[in-house]
Amino acid sequence: MSMSTNQKKFLQKERRNKIFVILMQILIVVIFLISWEVLANKKILNPFIFSSPSRIILTIKNLFLEGSLITHILTTLYEIVLAFFIGIASGFLIAILLYEVKTLAKILDPFLTMLNSLPKVALGPIIIIWAGANTKAIIVMALLINLIVSIVNIYNGFLGTDEIKIKLLQSFGATKGQILRYLVIPGSKRTIISSLKLNISMTLIGVIMGEFLVSKKGIGYLIIYGTQVFNLNVVMAGIVILIILSFIIYEGVSLLEKKLLQEKN
Repeated sequence: MSMSTNQKKFLQKERRNKIFVILMQILIVVIFLISWEVLANKKILNPFIFSSPSRIILTIKNLFLEGSLITHILTTLYEIVLAFFIGIASGFLIAILLYEVKTLAKILDPFLTMLNSLPKVALGPIIIIWAGANTKAIIVMALLINLIVSIVNIYNGFLGTDEIKIKLLQSFGATKGQILRYLVIPGSKRTIISSLKLNISMTLIGVIMGEFLVSKKGIGYLIIYGTQVFNLNVVMAGIVILIILSFIIYEGVSLLEKKLLQEKN
């Protein structure tokens, strides 16, 4: 079916608006970087404290030539991927358990709320004692941050299932398992998929916090190391790498979300 003239105009307008937004975002970043570089060169901003884009690029280049940059990035990526999949899988299964056993959900509700509001970094020393000063401690720290969020988000999605549809299936003799499999989970697909973006953000925070505490490799370690030796160029380079990595991961999850939602439709 061919599009009408109004539809074509609407799509062209949306495309132009999208291009304009992207160009403005790029312009803002360029202006920020140029202003930062000029102010640092003019000593208006202290380059020792604030560094500068050129110094950060040079630092990243040196880290790459030394061979340590790829190691730090791959270490952090490995920890993020591992904690992410463990968190989302565990959160999904626990949310199903809470949905099926309403009494258990009522019992655990205040404890989940308390754990969610607890500053996880306060548990750092205990985690190190329990898990050791290694990758396991970093994964545990990430799970403490992403797991509760995943459980609550997915569970609330299950609770949002249309009660009329549930009663309709019950009237046809459907079991709890069948209702869960054919109605509740498919009906909450959008919530489950959307929780991936929230989970990856929380996982990234947890991994970096864990690396601050115990890691000898990774982007978090790179930032802490730069702080310890008063090399702010390394600190800022680590932050920039982390921002770029966060953006790439988030966009990857967003593309996955769009693909899965399109498949649903």
